[in-house]
Amino acid sequence: MKDVTAAAPAGVQIDVVRASTSREIEAAFARLVRNRADALVVGGDAFLNNRRLQVTTLATRYAIPTVSNLREFAEAGGLMTYGTSLTEVYRQLGAYAGRILKGNKPADLPVVQSTKFEFVINLITANALGLDVPPPLLARADEVIE
Repeated sequence: MKDVTAAAPAGVQIDVVRASTSREIEAAFARLVRNRADALVVGGDAFLNNRRLQVTTLATRYAIPTVSNLREFAEAGGLMTYGTSLTEVYRQLGAYAGRILKGNKPADLPVVQSTKFEFVINLITANALGLDVPPPLLARADEVIE
């Protein structure tokens, strides 16, 4: 992990919390509340994606704006997301599986990097948190949940 002290010159304090169980998610939020966190960035993690409803419910309860890289977090009540389209990733996986089933060797297939990213803002959550989202930011969003 990168040294979080790099944020200090900008006046930002980063508190890294980890969770791999539901109880640890609750403990992480207790720590965030105790430390008066201004926001939460949820990393790309299969466990946390599966627990997104718990994470966004706790974030709403404690009024902590939450950002993630998966649109599903915004759909579940997170403030905003920016990241790769999982729909596009799964489509590409299906295409690769099809090519392999037709006899292509996996080692011969090109490495593909994501080119489709989605920016989603949950305006319902923003309003619940008392946040005004500037119109230029709303205009840049691929989707605004109202």
